[in-house]
Parts: sequence; C-alpha cells; structure tokens
Amino acid sequence: MSATLGSTAPDFTLTDQDRHPVTLSALRGKPVVLAFFPAAFSSVCARELCTFRDSLGRFNEANAQVYGISVDTFFTLKAFHDSQKLAFPLLSDFNKQVIRDFGVFNEDMVGLKGISKRAVFVLDKDGVVRHREVLDDARNEPDYEGVFAALAALAS
Repeated sequence: MSATLGSTAPDFTLTDQDRHPVTLSALRGKPVVLAFFPAAFSSVCARELCTFRDSLGRFNEANAQVYGISVDTFFTLKAFHDSQKLAFPLLSDFNKQVIRDFGVFNEDMVGLKGISKRAVFVLDKDGVVRHREVLDDARNEPDYEGVFAALAALAS
C-alpha cells in the first residue's frame, strides 16, 4: 500500500528521539505534516528540517503538527534533534516498514540501501493525504510553499 492523494494514510507507531511512541491515528483532529528524510546529519536534510523549524510559526497558524521521519536510530535522531535545535519530533523507522507503507522506500541511494526518499505528506484532521511530494533526487528540497498552500486549503 502507498499513501496516495485522497487516501487515508497508513497508520503506524514509531519511537521519537526521546524514546516515546507516536501513533499516527492518535493524532487525528489536527493536520499533520510528515517529512521523510534520508539521513540525519546530511547537509540537505539538515537544511530541510531547519527550514521546517524556522517555519514553525506558519505551521502553528495552521494548527499543524510536524514530524520528521528517517530510518536512523532514535539515538542518532536525538543527537541530530538537539544539534539542530528542532522544536518538533523526529521519528525512527529503523525497521523500514513505514517508508514502505508510504511508498518512499529508496532501494539504493549512492550505495545506501533501504533508506527513505525525501518526501512530504500533509494529512488533514481525519488522516487523509491532501498533499504528497516524493523526490527521486535527494539533493533537492521539497516545495515548502506547496506544503503551506495545502495547509491553507485545509483551513478554508
């Protein structure tokens, strides 16, 4: 199954950087932004997540919760979260099931096997996918304005 526009996002429970479980279906009632990224401490991933961090005011205006997701361990995500001073949780998909369920599994990125593609999903308050962007080239950043436009459409 893949998370397609208009479908209910696949449910999951992942551990955050502080070892707390986060279940997607328990977040219903407000918009959720899922930012899948290939690897903590890589330059483009740091730039992307810092852009989300620096845009938290816009996410707060939309009453949206942001989560970053990678296959890194929660130990690595904790160090990355703290070093970048991120104000939203990072989730560990170490077992690589969620990246498969969302259709963002990257078989091979320059020798790194089984990591996430860079992707952003905006889910409405009912968990339905309202925005989906999956990038085949991990050197590219997502269309941030597209994310905010999707959130604005949810408010109207």
